[in-house]
Amino acid sequence: MSELQAERPATAAGAATRRGDPIAFLGRQLRETHVQLLASQVLTGGVAMVANVLMARALSPSGRGEAALILQIVYLGTQVLLLGTERSFMAGYHGVSPAAGVRAYARLLVVPCLVTLVAAAAFAVLAPDRLDPGIVALIACYAIVEAVILGTRAIAVCVDRMRDFLLCRVADSLLLFGALIALYAARVDQPAPWIIAYLVCSLIPTIVQVVFWLRLPDTGEVPASAARSRLVRREGLTLFPAALSNMAMLRVDRLALPALASTSALGLYASVATMTELLAWPLRAYADARLGRWRAAHRDGGLRARPLVLAAAVYALVVTPLVAGGLYLLVVPVFGERYAPAKVLVLPLVAAAGLYAVSRVSLGLLIARGRGALVSAAEITGFAVSFAGYLLLIPSHGILGAAYGSLLGYGACLLFAIIAGRTTTSGRTP
Repeated sequence: MSELQAERPATAAGAATRRGDPIAFLGRQLRETHVQLLASQVLTGGVAMVANVLMARALSPSGRGEAALILQIVYLGTQVLLLGTERSFMAGYHGVSPAAGVRAYARLLVVPCLVTLVAAAAFAVLAPDRLDPGIVALIACYAIVEAVILGTRAIAVCVDRMRDFLLCRVADSLLLFGALIALYAARVDQPAPWIIAYLVCSLIPTIVQVVFWLRLPDTGEVPASAARSRLVRREGLTLFPAALSNMAMLRVDRLALPALASTSALGLYASVATMTELLAWPLRAYADARLGRWRAAHRDGGLRARPLVLAAAVYALVVTPLVAGGLYLLVVPVFGERYAPAKVLVLPLVAAAGLYAVSRVSLGLLIARGRGALVSAAEITGFAVSFAGYLLLIPSHGILGAAYGSLLGYGACLLFAIIAGRTTTSGRTP
């Protein structure tokens, strides 16, 4: 056989491979960690939108506000339990095996969870009559479940098992969707059963996922040593003010509205704010999934931050007007006529969500550089500005004041992150 004859089959095979490249490329993209992470968030967000609509239809604005208040306390409590370890774990344990990752994160969570359970039990005994111990216990249990879910999310990113996490969230979403439909059909008009549905439907698939991971062989390349766990904890404590301030910046408006306005105002506000938060999820998922790779690139001197931040800004500029227009038209048809006053919130809340989305990439790059203190400073700045805005604007402008407070806070956080990123030295992370 001549060389030309031998080359033809190879050339044909290469052409066939090239013809199949788009499909292969799509398959590779669908297997990317950040795409699967985004898919899990989109799925969760879709169910959250359905839950938002069903609760708005089943509960009065006051009852919807009470449910929103409970959820905000749960989310804040979750960050206290995690102590900032979620992103430090993703950056420090990249390449660990699933079983080792579960054991490592369990060591990080066991003490905070035990303290929470003891505190809830003590409160049930010593609680004043005006507070319901059952609600406190529900909040504590749900916060622990949420902390475990975020822990499994961090593990999935590190061990490249996002498919498992996605399947778990699919099961979670399907269970929750069925439970919410049942509650709506039964005309349940109290917030507690809706929160219990969230708790139970999240708990069952998470237990199955953790048990499955623990049964997998321990074949990770990165050892889950006590020294590494201490390093993750130490970096997590550095990032804890950032995590707490970020959650406070996102949620304190829901706590300020009942105190400075009313639970009815919170119900109107939460119906729109829950929808606009989805805008930031794609960039947040991308930044979280890339933390380990960005840190490795920074150590090698190859991390280029400016194109990533510019791409995030382009995303926000393109998507924000589309979301604002669609949401403005859908508020009344989706939530009902009694939620019409919430239409004034769409523009400032969507703009705030766009700024927040870009800040997730900027802060992720700072974490990759090992600048956790600057990340915390940026989040604290955003929280302080937003909180001041709530105190000044809500008494005079109501729900619109809360929206503009969020816009100011998210903008301050992004501005700080950009300035910090530009002034950060090019030294490698130790």
